[in-house]
Amino acid sequence: MASSPSGNSNFDSGLEIKTRSVEQTLIPLVSQITTLINHKDKPKKSERTQAAIHRVGQAVSVAVGRFVTVGEAIATENQELKDEMGQACFEARRAGDAIAQLTDVGPALPFQSDGLVTVFSDRTGMVKAARLLLSSVTKVLVLADRIVIKQIITSRNKVLVTLEHLERVSTFQEFVQIFSQFGNEMVEFAHLTGDRQNDLKDEKKKARMAAARAVLEKCTMMLLTASKTCLRHPDCESARINKDAVFHRMRCALEQVIEIVTEARSCGENKILPASIYNGIKDFKFSVECLRENLNSSSPQSMGSQLEALVERTEDFTDSAYTSHEQRQAILSLCQLARQDTQQLVHAWAEAQSVHAKEATEDMEVAILKTCHSVSDLRRELHKVAVIRASDLLKVHGEQLPLRALKAAGAEGKLEAVAEYSRTLTEQKEQLVETCRLLCHVSGNEPLEITCIHAEETFHVIGPQIMSAAQTLALHPSSKIAKENLEVFCEAWESQLCDMALLLREINDVFEGRRGKHSANLKTAKAVKLDTEEQTSMAKLGLELRLLSSDVDTEVEKWEEQEHDIVRQSQSLVLSEEGLQLCSSLRTFSTQVYTDAINLSLSLEHTQFKAGYQITMYSHKTHFQMFCTLSTL
Repeated sequence: MASSPSGNSNFDSGLEIKTRSVEQTLIPLVSQITTLINHKDKPKKSERTQAAIHRVGQAVSVAVGRFVTVGEAIATENQELKDEMGQACFEARRAGDAIAQLTDVGPALPFQSDGLVTVFSDRTGMVKAARLLLSSVTKVLVLADRIVIKQIITSRNKVLVTLEHLERVSTFQEFVQIFSQFGNEMVEFAHLTGDRQNDLKDEKKKARMAAARAVLEKCTMMLLTASKTCLRHPDCESARINKDAVFHRMRCALEQVIEIVTEARSCGENKILPASIYNGIKDFKFSVECLRENLNSSSPQSMGSQLEALVERTEDFTDSAYTSHEQRQAILSLCQLARQDTQQLVHAWAEAQSVHAKEATEDMEVAILKTCHSVSDLRRELHKVAVIRASDLLKVHGEQLPLRALKAAGAEGKLEAVAEYSRTLTEQKEQLVETCRLLCHVSGNEPLEITCIHAEETFHVIGPQIMSAAQTLALHPSSKIAKENLEVFCEAWESQLCDMALLLREINDVFEGRRGKHSANLKTAKAVKLDTEEQTSMAKLGLELRLLSSDVDTEVEKWEEQEHDIVRQSQSLVLSEEGLQLCSSLRTFSTQVYTDAINLSLSLEHTQFKAGYQITMYSHKTHFQMFCTLSTL
């Protein structure tokens, strides 16, 4: 249950407000009703003040009437909401009429000797009407929000159906046709989920949504090249494994999005945030400091158990083969110091209890400060170890030596060399996965913990995919599409390393008390006009699309055994892939453009990817109408 945006418990709507759009729509209404109730505290008012109150009450009534009309239109077009929406609209209209009556001033009210109008003050009635109005308006908005959720679910279902068709295709011609449809559906799904992500109030849900959308964005190109490789080499087992892994990951990401917007609980929900050391230290310090206010707020047994659970989590650091001896000894020493200080606190607490002290004694206060200080030192040491580890790994892996070696060995058809470099990449993957887990322990807040988990899962998944793609290339060293497929997965690995560097800076900002500015989560850029240089870059991107057709001839030479119509579709396939790459680049530009500044579309021979955001959603128009209606107050 969430209160209204005003924070006043008198306006408890009885409904949880989960999105910023609903909250912002209610703010002007809450402000006006608060004004009315506050004025009702004074039974005598000047004529001018009373006229102002009358105007506000009438304005609320008129705005509610317009609002209800929109709500009733929604109910008419969405039969599943008709009964609930109709009841909420009826209550809102009734409450609006009540407020209008309570603020209505008769024409012949007598003036007192002091020049003030004496008005009957029905504060109880006004509060009751205000409660009913806010509750009913909030319910209408929340019901309308279900339409947005329904749109996302419908869009996801369309993507899933097309995804299944893509997985079963056996010819290039069929793949090109279905992938064109899939691209349009993914663009629509990306817009819907992006708007939803920005609208969510819960930062943890926003971070989870950003992680799922990042997976879908990167996997779309992987799906294209992996599927093309499978079609080109249908008997290659490593190509099939590579493709199946991409489809599986996309389905998992689609399911995660639906879990977030519907608040469904899955088997993986409880695993999304494993117990971190940062949270353990925060909870432990809170329990210790509560002893100042209430000696019975905790027990020696519970504090000891909390600390031991915290120390147990540090084993991720001390048991790591990559932690130096000096770092391990420093962590173990600080853990032991925290135990000793906690024991002293327990002893001081017991002495205070024995003399029936009503508040913390001086010895207890000293013990509390020492205990909190020791666990803070432990957190500082763990943070230093994790950050140093991550920084060193990023420097080493920035050279991308294993990836380069895998590409070269695959292009030369050297299977043994590919296997050897795959083992090197596996070791690096394990280091990165473990480092992400350590960063999660010291991240400092839940959104960053989620981003760390996303990075860990990404390295864990993409590593084997790179290896299977390299093996496919080694089996078919002359295959251009197999080489291109390996390149796509290597770029995804490099992109995740860049995201990890941004994540590391964000964690440092939080630790040092600065607000993070480098979050790896997806964010919407502030709209600005393109300057001349950016417009030139945009024009060059469009020109490059036309020049890409020269690559088709090279690809056709390797597919001479295909029928002519298949060759023509393969040409379109190459263009569709490049179009998707260009679409991604243009999307980055378009987030910086005013709505009416640019309208881009990319026309391909057999497929079209829309670069501009041109999807109109009824539910968002409805929210905008509601906002404008209430803003007139």
